[in-house]
Amino acid sequence: MSVLATVALYSLVVVIGALLGALVVLWNQKQTQLVRFLAFAAGVMLGAAFFHMLPEAYEGGGWWAFALVPGGFVFLLVLERYLVAHAGEDLPGDHMSGHGRHTEPGQVLGLTAFLGLSTHTLFDGIALGSAVEEGVGLMALIAIVAHKVPSALSLASILKTEGRSKGSILLLSTLYGLMVPAGALIYFGFDAVLRFESMAPKALAFSAGTFLYIAVSDLLPHVHRHGKDQPGRNVLALFVGLALMFALARLVGHPAH
Repeated sequence: MSVLATVALYSLVVVIGALLGALVVLWNQKQTQLVRFLAFAAGVMLGAAFFHMLPEAYEGGGWWAFALVPGGFVFLLVLERYLVAHAGEDLPGDHMSGHGRHTEPGQVLGLTAFLGLSTHTLFDGIALGSAVEEGVGLMALIAIVAHKVPSALSLASILKTEGRSKGSILLLSTLYGLMVPAGALIYFGFDAVLRFESMAPKALAFSAGTFLYIAVSDLLPHVHRHGKDQPGRNVLALFVGLALMFALARLVGHPAH
């Protein structure tokens, strides 16, 4: 099988995995379960940042790559609080109550989460393209799917909390999964021109900052506000997300390896 055909097949597996993660959330109709999904999502994003992205960024790029973490945090802060919130005012259909949208900063969380997760997934696609070309694509696929399915579940949980339609959630989840083949195509197109080895650690650090912002500034406050009836279970869901990402980081590692 050619390199491009292999990448196409592996990308299809990733997209299907992303959709399965979204369907788990869509099939669930209990509001308390959705809050628990968000607690789990916070754990996944914190775990991805601390156990997966930050160590890899520091190992590959040293102090300067690590210094880009607050850049990602501030980028989403400005995007969510000052740019997207104003641009999205008076648009219909996205308010959690379902009665039209007067956008508050927390109500654009789905877009910022999509951007943050997709940026990281784009570089997973670059890693997949490199790994397939070097003959270790199967290990890269296992690593990417292992990380992307829980991340897709997290993204769908955030989008559902905003009151988005099933079609919108499935569309954004599909686009999220398609960042993998997009990243692979970028790798093949510019491999001879750009040095992805030096760029990837910086992108990972920046993405880690966006993950930390989403978890700390948006997800956990929402869980605190809407999950007061069963706080113990929500804390447990948070730690399950953290433990899952820790285990994946130990067992699978980063797809670039």
